[in-house]
Amino acid sequence: MENQEKMMTGEESLHIITEMINRTKGNIRQASFHILFWGWLLFVCSISEYLLHKFTNWATPWYVWFLVIPGIFVSLIYGYVSGRRLRIFTYASMVYMWTWLAFLIAGTVIFIVTSKDPEVFPPLILSLAGMATLISGVIIRFRPLIAGSITFWIFALTAYFGGPDIESLSVSVAMLTGYLIPGYLLKRKENNNEIQRA
Repeated sequence: MENQEKMMTGEESLHIITEMINRTKGNIRQASFHILFWGWLLFVCSISEYLLHKFTNWATPWYVWFLVIPGIFVSLIYGYVSGRRLRIFTYASMVYMWTWLAFLIAGTVIFIVTSKDPEVFPPLILSLAGMATLISGVIIRFRPLIAGSITFWIFALTAYFGGPDIESLSVSVAMLTGYLIPGYLLKRKENNNEIQRA
């Protein structure tokens, strides 16, 4: 009887450990998708705006940012589908999800508030992205993402003090250092199964 209880406890322990590893893998998989997706989308938008502003006579190069709208739907659908497939919700994954939903809502409010002075928008949104990225890096325990969040704040200041030409380039470089480089490192970590236990 005692041996059976010990065996059950061992099986339960193994089940709990396996479940924790699967949760962490799910968190990392979702994080790497979102970081890379948004990194590329925002990098393309910002560099396109810069090139259109610098080398064409197009009066409204900022229209490229309307690509963000379908991007929001892609991101939400992916999160919903992969979340349902995972079927395991941790406190960390809930905080991660709500952090980025709060970022989306706050970013929309900032966009509306700064619509009369659009030059203020990039530094504010980069600052907000730095905060959300820092929280995400802490949740999934990934230092390159935490370091990437710091670059968002650096380039928020660069965008603010650098003027219109530097502003778009600052956003592009921030996407590269804050999202794309950490995103690919995270993807490599996921592919190599170097998963920390959450």
